[in-house]
Amino acid sequence: MERLLSLSEFDLDYTEHKDSFKDLAKLAAKVTGTEVSLVNLIDSYTQWSISGHGLEIEQMPREDSVCQYTIIDGEYFEVEDLRNDERFRDKFYVTDGPKLRYYYGIPLKVGDDHNIGALCVLDKNVKELTPEKVELLKIIANEILSRLKDLKVITKLKSKLAEASEIQKKVAHDIRGPLSGIIGLAQLISEQGESNQIEEVLEFTNLIHKSGRSILELADEILSADKNDHKPISNGAEFNLLVFKDKIERLFIPQARNKNILLTVTTSSESERIPFARNKLLQITGNLISNAIKFTPAGGYVNADLSLEPNDHAHILQIQVKDSGVGIDEKAIEKILKGNAASTTGTTGEAGFGFGLALVKHLIETLKGSINIYSKPGEGTVFEVRLPQKMQ
Repeated sequence: MERLLSLSEFDLDYTEHKDSFKDLAKLAAKVTGTEVSLVNLIDSYTQWSISGHGLEIEQMPREDSVCQYTIIDGEYFEVEDLRNDERFRDKFYVTDGPKLRYYYGIPLKVGDDHNIGALCVLDKNVKELTPEKVELLKIIANEILSRLKDLKVITKLKSKLAEASEIQKKVAHDIRGPLSGIIGLAQLISEQGESNQIEEVLEFTNLIHKSGRSILELADEILSADKNDHKPISNGAEFNLLVFKDKIERLFIPQARNKNILLTVTTSSESERIPFARNKLLQITGNLISNAIKFTPAGGYVNADLSLEPNDHAHILQIQVKDSGVGIDEKAIEKILKGNAASTTGTTGEAGFGFGLALVKHLIETLKGSINIYSKPGEGTVFEVRLPQKMQ
C-alpha cells in the first residue's frame, strides 16, 4: 500500500512521458547490447510502459509482467532464459513475437523502501551482463527517477503559476469596481464645486470610504493567502471532463478490448468544458475501471460516467463506474468501505493484489470526497465517487 501511495504522489498520466525517457531507454539498450529496453511503472493492476526502445508496448496486466518480481526486493532481477522458467514460458512475449528469452531488471526505488517500477532490458538471445554494464544500468535508473521527480516539481510549479494567474485576474476584477467608484465620486464632487451640499458631500465621502474599505479587505485577503502558501495545492495541470474522458479511453480501452469487454466513457454536456484540477483523478478512476474489468466476464460492459455539479462554494465532480460483472455481497462492500477488503481473483483467473480499492478509498478520503457502492451478487456493481473541486 505504501508503495502504491508513493507512485500516486507523482500523479502521472502514463501516456504523456514517452519522449521524456526515450533517450534513457535507448541508452540502456545500447549499454547492455540488448534489443529491447523498457521503463515500466507498476500500479495495483497494470504495468505501464511509459517509454521504451525496440518494442512498442504501452501496458500489460501486472500478473503477466516480469518486472513485478523486480520490484519485490533486492537490487536486481535476472532471468537467463524465459522459456525455461515456468512463471514466464507461456507469456505472449515469449511464445509469440518478439519471442524474448533474456531479462534483466533494476528497480526504480523512491526513498529507501518503495519500488514504483523497473528499468529492464530484454533480448531474443541469452545474454550475460558484466558488472560494468550493470553499474551503468543503475546510473540510468537513477537518472530516470531524477526526471520523474523533476516532472513532479514542474507540475507543481505549473499549478502555482496557474493559481497566481487566477489571483491576478481576481485582483484586477475586484479592484476595478471600487476604484472606478472612488474616481467617479471624486470627479462628481470636483465638477459640482461650490454648489455641493454638505449632506451630499458627506454621503459621497461615506461611499468613497466603503469603496476604500473593500480594497483594503481585498489586500488583507491576498496577504493572508500569501501567509498560508505552505498549504498543499492541487497537483497537476487543470483540465475538463472532455480531456478526462480522452485520457481514460486511451489508457483503459486496450485493457477492456483484451478481455472482450465494451468500455464506454460519457460526460455531462452542460459541464464538460468547466476546468478543474486533475489531482489523483486518473489514479482513482483508473483503479475503479481496472477493478471493474477484472470482475466482468468477457462480452460484458463497463461504463464510466463523468459529471460536474455546480455548487455555491465548490463544484462536485461525480465519477460513476458501472459494470455487468459478478457483483459484490453486502459483507464485501462493508469491508471495502472500511478499507480492509481481501484480494480475490478475476473472472478469468486474473491475480489480485489486494490494494486497488484500498488505494481508491484512501485517495478519496485525502481529497475530502466520498464513495458509495451499490451491488448484488450476479447483478453487476456501481461505484459512485463524489469529490469537491475548487471553483476557478
